[in-house]
Amino acid sequence: MQSRRKRVLVVDDEEDLTWSISKHLAKDVDKYELICVNSGVKALEVLSQLPVDLVISDIRMPEISGLELLTKIKDAYPNTKVVIMTAYGSSEVQDEANKLGCLKYIEKPFEINEIRQLIIGSIQEKKGFEGKISEFQLTDLIQMNCLGRMTTALYIEHEGTQGEIYFDEGNIVHAEFENLQGEEAFYEILSWEGGNFSVEREKPPAKETIIKGWQSVLLEGMRRLDENKDSYQIEKEADRKKRLKKIDVLLQDLIDINGMILASIFDPEGFPMASKIHPSKIKEYDMIEMAPLFSKMIKQIENNGEELKLNGLKDIIFEFEKTLIKITRFPNKSQFLIIMTEIKNNLGVIRMETKKSLHDLAKYI
Repeated sequence: MQSRRKRVLVVDDEEDLTWSISKHLAKDVDKYELICVNSGVKALEVLSQLPVDLVISDIRMPEISGLELLTKIKDAYPNTKVVIMTAYGSSEVQDEANKLGCLKYIEKPFEINEIRQLIIGSIQEKKGFEGKISEFQLTDLIQMNCLGRMTTALYIEHEGTQGEIYFDEGNIVHAEFENLQGEEAFYEILSWEGGNFSVEREKPPAKETIIKGWQSVLLEGMRRLDENKDSYQIEKEADRKKRLKKIDVLLQDLIDINGMILASIFDPEGFPMASKIHPSKIKEYDMIEMAPLFSKMIKQIENNGEELKLNGLKDIIFEFEKTLIKITRFPNKSQFLIIMTEIKNNLGVIRMETKKSLHDLAKYI
């Protein structure tokens, strides 16, 4: 069944303004139906006859003001979104509009594109949450409850534990997780990366432990997330350097074996992650030139194996007149260890040393 086209109603007693809006937004006819009227009474008549998704109303109008219209809409048509516009802005009026459930409050004069973007953003079909939270999408879910002035309990499950966040008419009033309550519990829950959630509507909290405004609490939580993210990146880089140092030492142990020429680790894409060439062979061999040849060699053998219906390449040995090349995949990984040695080395010894090195290197790649 095809869904109906979205419908937007603009209400303003200035006919020049509604005419201008109607003219400039005519190009969006494929996205929504636009209706413009010049009084709150006319607006209510339209609403009584047609479903409307979004109402954009001036606040100062004769007969019925924008705030009165907002109240009537929220009582009779709770699913209709309302945006208030005015040339006489004040914090008191804005607060009152917000309390009544206004979606957004904008001041005149405004750019017509601002109204256009506001309409598109308000009526867009957005996929609802499927009960999964990844990265920082929990913040979006929290904002939805706050901006929607919801009274709900939000239950979040993460790695076998559960946290709870309570909203009262859009304000974050309580959070708890294990022995934590209030803001610290909220910040802990906000840091979780992934999980499931469920919502219980009209569920009041047993207590109120958060008194700050929801914007302040959420901004502080996001600031802490950024700090933790920066710390994580620093720790991750330090860990990467530590692992590369360990790999370098282990590859050096291989190179120190008599007759060894080269030892290198290649990633799944065919690029060398780390390499060592014996000092006596540096002038003879250049890893930059050899890397694409090794990569091509691996890919060709894998392709040949697939054509022969032989999957899961594990080990390749090439014997040349004076040189032996051994390419071995790390167990349960996609990287390869490549060693190049003089042919005089005993193959049994090479196999034994390779097996030992694979086990030790696997801990750090």
